[in-house]
Amino acid sequence: MIKTDILIIGAGPTGLFAVFEAGLLQLKCHLIDALPQAGGQCSEIYPKKPIYDIPGFPEVLAGDLVNNLMEQIKAFQPGFTLGERANTIEKLEDGTFLVTTNKGTQHNAPIVAIAGGLGSFEPRKPLIDRIKDYEDKGVSYFIKDPEVYRNKKVLIAGGGDSALDWSIFLADVASEVTLVHRRNEFRGALDSVEKVQSLKNLGKINLITPAEVVGLKGSGKLEAVVINKSGDQDEEIIKEIDHFIPLFGLSPKLGPIADWGLEIEKNAIKVDTFDYQTNIPGIYAIGDVNTYPGKLKLILCGFHEATLMCQSAYQRIFPDKKYVMKYTTVGGVSGFDGSKKEAPKAVVKAID
Repeated sequence: MIKTDILIIGAGPTGLFAVFEAGLLQLKCHLIDALPQAGGQCSEIYPKKPIYDIPGFPEVLAGDLVNNLMEQIKAFQPGFTLGERANTIEKLEDGTFLVTTNKGTQHNAPIVAIAGGLGSFEPRKPLIDRIKDYEDKGVSYFIKDPEVYRNKKVLIAGGGDSALDWSIFLADVASEVTLVHRRNEFRGALDSVEKVQSLKNLGKINLITPAEVVGLKGSGKLEAVVINKSGDQDEEIIKEIDHFIPLFGLSPKLGPIADWGLEIEKNAIKVDTFDYQTNIPGIYAIGDVNTYPGKLKLILCGFHEATLMCQSAYQRIFPDKKYVMKYTTVGGVSGFDGSKKEAPKAVVKAID
């Protein structure tokens, strides 16, 4: 059984920053995430996409933000249970919580912080016969490692930011990139639409609109797709490809957490804005997974919520201790690994 001070469910940016704030209070954290790596949506869905509203970063790639957060919490030595979903929760006689994953891994902590973003995500899959037969054999719903597509023929379907951004990015990676969308108009950022048009003019992206992928072909793995192109006369196109990536968005679900007895409103967990505690004392919800009047689903708001949650958690764990907050510019940062970061001390010297 894994024991810790704060058990964080969700290893996205909010969950990762909570580790840092807890570490300043000398509280240990362990994180559970259904994804195989830390970072949440930033790592899984748009690692190469820039974010513009993180304080102090005029622009930062989502993947780089995760890397920075991981470096920031390194000294506090968090534990991770990745590739497993928090399944059940039980309150023990000593007042602590026992959380068990879908793979049977047990975790025990006096504090549980749910930082699961919008919940667990399931891709919206196109209604194409036998598409499941080709999943992981040429069909993917996420792009985790762009190098997989190096010098390959790739077809992306979709009309939003993800489809546009990945088409642009892979234009310099794949041997051939084709973008298929059922309309002539795209829903993405104007700048991205213009870049795709420019790359089309340069012959680096094949653009087929209005059209839909309606069939898949291949023996053992994907070898070609069937495209129905609309027009004055409908046209069927058979295109040989190595990879088909439909990017039609994601459906968020709370999953088993919805059955934990928490107060739920519109697929989000209601919290008290004093400390972001739920209706069950000792269980908190921070980041996009929670809801309250005036809630904004922004990473920077999640950072704020994580900070106040950790302060409240400290008081629950140590009710008889009075914590006096010290700014990191004054107290520095003392890691669990023995490291110490602090500002240089001023030199006091008498003047003759």
